[in-house]
Amino acid sequence: QVQLVESGGGLVQPGGSLRLSCAASGSIFSIHVMGWYRQAPGKQRELVALSTSDGNTNYADSVKGRSTISRDNAKNTVFLQMNSLKPEDTAVYYCNADLKRRADGPVFRYWGQGTQVTVSS
Repeated sequence: QVQLVESGGGLVQPGGSLRLSCAASGSIFSIHVMGWYRQAPGKQRELVALSTSDGNTNYADSVKGRSTISRDNAKNTVFLQMNSLKPEDTAVYYCNADLKRRADGPVFRYWGQGTQVTVSS
C-alpha cells in the first residue's frame, strides 16, 4: 500500500505565496518522478511541475518563474513553493509519484487526494 498525502493549500490573496507539501509513505523501493498537477473547475488536469530522481525539473509555462519544486528524497517528500499567486492559479492541486514498490517490479503512478488552492481577494 502506498499513500500520498498533500498539505499546505488554502486561501491566499493575489500576489501571495503558498508552499505545498506531499509525503509518500508505505511500501516504496524507489521514487523516480514526483510532481504536481492541478485541476480548475471545468478544466482538464494539467501539469504544474515535476522533479526527477536525478535532479531535473520541468515547469508549466504558466507558473515558470513563480514556482519552485523541490524534493527531500530521504523523506519521500516533494514541495511546491508558489509565489506571486494569481486568481487563475485557483485549482485543486494533486501530487503524484512514479515509483517502484520492489527492485524488480514495474513503475506505477500514484496520486494524492488533492488540496484546494484559492487565490482571491
